[in-house]
Parts: sequence; C-alpha cells; structure tokens
Amino acid sequence: MPDIRLTDEEIRYATLFESMTGVTPIDVVIDGDFNRIIFVVGKNQAALAVGKGGSNVRMLKQIIGRDVEVVEYADTPEELIKNSLYPARVIAVKVTKSPSGNLVAITTVVPEDKGIAIGKNGRNIAKAKLLAKRYYDVDRVVLA
Repeated sequence: MPDIRLTDEEIRYATLFESMTGVTPIDVVIDGDFNRIIFVVGKNQAALAVGKGGSNVRMLKQIIGRDVEVVEYADTPEELIKNSLYPARVIAVKVTKSPSGNLVAITTVVPEDKGIAIGKNGRNIAKAKLLAKRYYDVDRVVLA
C-alpha cells in the first residue's frame, strides 16, 4: 500500500466516519469534482461501514453535506477497480501497459450494468480511476 498522508480535513472526516460506523477507514479521498468523500475501508468492512440499508452513509451525508461513498480496499488493482464499481457486476479487469508505458485497466462488466459502472456523469468510473491511480499508478480505466 502506498504511503498516503491525510490532510487535517481528511483526518477530521476519518474520525467522524469511525465514530459513526465503528470502522476505521484506511483512506479518505475528498473528490471536489463530484462533491463527495470516498472512504476506503479494510477487507470485509464495507457492509459494516455502510450500515443496515445504508443508514450510516445517509447519516454521514446529512452531517457532512456531501455524498459519501465507501469502497473496500484490495491488494490488487483489478480487485480494487472491481470494488470501486460495485454494485456493477464486473466480469474481468485486465491491467496492461500501453505503448507509452502507462498502465491501463481494461474492464469488462455485464452488458446491462454498463450504465451503473459509468454512473451519473461518469462518477463511478471516475472513482475507479481515482483509486486505481492513487494506489496502483494505473493511468486509465477503460470499459470494454
């Protein structure tokens, strides 16, 4: 895992998140483009963090005044991208090097889930790109 330093603002969000969910986030990403905060949590912690029927996320959203999203961390870029695009059903993720040397993740989802994977105004695919870049230096996430 890369050495990620949280800002004071991110630490405040992490503390609030932990006090409301009982889950300590691994990372907090403030995404100004989509007015949201993305909390990255440990393996098998997403359901606990989200709460029954999304109750914790709804409460946090009310308090913070921004969208709140929870993504489960993964040890591989493929798995992290898959987790980022949830609930879209991802069939496969293949990370390859482009001719220019950049890492590109070719992602295949169930055809009827393509809209979910992209998200409104591209917000879900943007989240996958943001986290893949932050953790694994993947430059592009492409839906095949």
